[in-house]
Parts: sequence; structure tokens; C-alpha cells
Amino acid sequence: MEQAELTALLTAQGLRMVDEVGPLASTTEVAAAVSRLRAAGHSPDLVSAVVGQAHLRVRAAAKFGPFADRMLFTRAGLEQATRLEVAARHAGRFRDAGAHRVADLGCGIGGDALGLAGIDLDVLAVDADETTAALAAYNLAPFGESVTVRHGRAEETDLDGWDAVWLDPARRTAGHSETSRTAPEDWSPSLDWAFDLAGRMPVGIKLGPGLDRDLIPDDAEAQWISVDGSTVELVLWSGSLRREDVRRSALVLRGGSAAELTAPGDTDDEPVRDLGAFVHEPEGAVIRARLIGEVARSLDAGMLGGGIAYLTSDTPLTNPFVQSFRVREALPLKTGAIDAALRKADIGTLEIKKRGVDVDPAQFRRKLTLRGAASATLILTRMGEGRDAKRVAILADRV
Repeated sequence: MEQAELTALLTAQGLRMVDEVGPLASTTEVAAAVSRLRAAGHSPDLVSAVVGQAHLRVRAAAKFGPFADRMLFTRAGLEQATRLEVAARHAGRFRDAGAHRVADLGCGIGGDALGLAGIDLDVLAVDADETTAALAAYNLAPFGESVTVRHGRAEETDLDGWDAVWLDPARRTAGHSETSRTAPEDWSPSLDWAFDLAGRMPVGIKLGPGLDRDLIPDDAEAQWISVDGSTVELVLWSGSLRREDVRRSALVLRGGSAAELTAPGDTDDEPVRDLGAFVHEPEGAVIRARLIGEVARSLDAGMLGGGIAYLTSDTPLTNPFVQSFRVREALPLKTGAIDAALRKADIGTLEIKKRGVDVDPAQFRRKLTLRGAASATLILTRMGEGRDAKRVAILADRV
């Protein structure tokens, strides 16, 4: 968002127009709104800002629900924002640790600050980008004096009098639309600065789930979070925000419910075993936290293949940390054999999953004949380990 667009948007007329235009979900609706507003004599900057916000609000509903209808966004800010249900859980941890005044450094458009302020904590929200800070101030305005928003750098923020810090380092190049990832030493603030702060006061550091595990401090609680099947973030908790005897945790949110698995460290995998009646796919947070073995033991399951994050069992058990499938049959990973089995089972709707094999599911699907009335899941993977490992296609049904 350019400064001229921000200036035009943050006026009574601009904000009123965003509400009047309403949700714009498709490019066709966006184009029609642009034509209509330009024909009415509105400036290009105002039209661009208003239409852009109306479109972003539609996309933001997945993260912010009905709150999105009164918020303002940049495209990059929305992509990087914490989902409100996740932010609320983070906020609860601050409250449970006894924090009353929390500084949100790198607040972005204010997603995490919304969670903090929503449970009556005092919040200092700081962002290094002036436009983003302005939008955060608008989004957090309903909380009045309990939230202070500043344009500034995390490293230069006076934290005297603040109980704890939520820190979201900028891990991408600057900008409000297209951005690219940067290395940890180029983050703002740097990871070293964040870890130094975490050694002096309670801090939660939001990071990408794929962070090099060698960078995780030994005394931090590392919590990976999955939402509706996507692993969205890693949080490193320090001080009183870190739970006693917990160094690895996987929080799984799906369909409004939550489940968490915790451990004092990485857990050992169970041995590889023969294919059983069920295959289980652990949630991404469980895999990242290296708690697959913990889940396997709870299901009386073993590993399907060496180094492959699929479990198999004969016991009809499942839990929130896996997606479970009842096995129909195991087939060679050859399109002819698979196609014949699909035709025999009258399968026309097929979900394809894969791990440990160099196969493009979209290209593979095009080689299959899918004309039946039934549905199933096809799991392309490797079974066994070492020289005995073999490529297989497991035809199954979701439990």
C-alpha cells in the first residue's frame, strides 16, 4: 500500500466507502467495483485503497472471522498475521504466567495484540513499518487506552515496566505485497537479539515451523502449531512462559477443537513393522516436534517405513494427532495395477497423498481412470527399511 492510498483510506470518506462496497471475493467483482467508483469521480488512490481493502477482508475472514469486517490490511501483513484462534491461545499463556503488561514487538497489523487486548492485558504494539503501524493503530483502536501503538524498531523500544514480550521478527524482505524469505541473520530484529532478550525476561518468539532445529536454545520450550492440517508456526517460549519439564510440544487445532502433545524432549520412533489394518498420518506439528513415537505408542502402532512419517497398526484407534485410514489393499506403485483396482472398486473420487517417493500427485492422477461412484484415498509411499524397502500404493478409506 502506497502512502497516498493510506492517506486516502484513513479518512471518514475512505472508511465509509470500504463498508459500503462490501465484500469483493472475485476478480470480476473487483473490476466492476473499480469501474463503478472511478465513474463516480473518485480518485485513483482512493479507489485502489477501498477496493483493495474490500477484497482483503474476504480473504481475512479465514484468520479473523467476523472481526475482519472492521479491520484494515496489507496483503503481506495479512499473509504473515497470526490466526485469531492461535493468538488467543498465546494470550492465555501470558495471562496464566502472571503477565499484565505485554509488549508486542513486530506487531504487524495487530493480530496477536488483538488476542492480548481481548483478555484485558495492557499492550504496547510496535512495528518498524510506518504504514503497518498505522493500520495496527486502526485495528486496535476499539481497545482504547489499554493498547498503545508505536512506529519504531524492536531493538530501540524501552521495555521498562513491561512484564513480558511477544516477538515476531520480520523474516521477509520489506514490502506490503510481494516479499521473499531472508536468512536468520538478516531478520529484524536478529535471532541473536531475540535470544538475548529471552534470556533476560519472559518472551514468546514466533518463527517459521521449518526453523533449523540446531538454532533452538536448550532451555526454550519449542511449540509447533498446526491449524486444520497446515503447520503454521513455531513459538519458542522462555522464562515464566515456558512450562516446567516441557521442551517439545505440538498444538493441533482442527475444526474449532484443540489438542496438545508435550514432552521433555524429542521422542524415539517406534520400530518399522509390516502394514496393518490402518495407516495413520501424523499432524505436521507432531512431525516437526519429533513426537511421532509418542503418538505411535498411544495407537499401538509402528513406523510404516524407515524415515517415513506414516504409522501403521491393527488396532482400531485414532486420536487428534493423526489422520487415520482403513487399509483396503496394498498395490505396486504402478499405474496399471492401481488403475485396475480403482475400476474394480468403482472409484471416481480419489484423494492422493504421498511421502518418501518422487511422484507428482497431480501428474499421477492424470494417468488414472476415475469414473466410478465411490471415493477413496491413495497413499503413495515406501514400506520397510534399508534394502528391503519397497514403493507401494495403499488404497484406503478415511476413518
